[in-house]
Amino acid sequence: MLYEVVIPAAGQGKRMKAGKNKLFIELDHIPIIVHTINVFEHDPNCKKIILAINPNEEEIFKQYIAQYGFKTDIKLVPGGKERQQSVYNGINHASEDSIVLVHDGARPFITHQLIDRLVIAANEHGGAIIAVPVKDTIKKGLHNIVIETVERSSLWAVQTPQAFRLSVLKNAHELAEAAGFQGTDDASLLERNGEEVIIIEGNYDNIKITTGEDLYFAEAILQKKRSLPNGKE
Repeated sequence: MLYEVVIPAAGQGKRMKAGKNKLFIELDHIPIIVHTINVFEHDPNCKKIILAINPNEEEIFKQYIAQYGFKTDIKLVPGGKERQQSVYNGINHASEDSIVLVHDGARPFITHQLIDRLVIAANEHGGAIIAVPVKDTIKKGLHNIVIETVERSSLWAVQTPQAFRLSVLKNAHELAEAAGFQGTDDASLLERNGEEVIIIEGNYDNIKITTGEDLYFAEAILQKKRSLPNGKE
């Protein structure tokens, strides 16, 4: 099933402490954002890639697009001050009646199999997310004192991409903007309106590269993929 993807890519990744957009950091000699774009570039169901960027970095993104010879339609749009605004700017350039994915630029290990399942679920229900069951014991604390141990059987660690029918996502963003509501992710905007959001169980390798330590995990995942037939799981 065909879809389009919005990738907010305007953040500076302060926790990485790289002094630049963390998406430009190289992983196996290739920028992280190029790894991520490549996932969608090689998915025949992806019609369009929309990158919400810092306008000051537009030439860098154009250079990557030319250097790596991407064939998929890639649209560069201005990002906003917050991620939510960047996503909204992006979805305003999506095609009518499309299924739209929202994906972190720093998650280069999402698989086509999971994307397929996500898109089908979003088309049927309006919204769907990728998530993995929480493995650690979770405790709620206040002032470094444990208040309670949270039952984890119903807890999920949410990843991206998240997928939506465009009309549903646009409406949720517009209502949130009117109310001055900032969600923690796009699915939370639908939840606020009582919309159904389906969970698709994901993959623990689908990490978000946020800190310097994450680069070590990313290198290990790359090594694992190289060891698999055709690099596929």
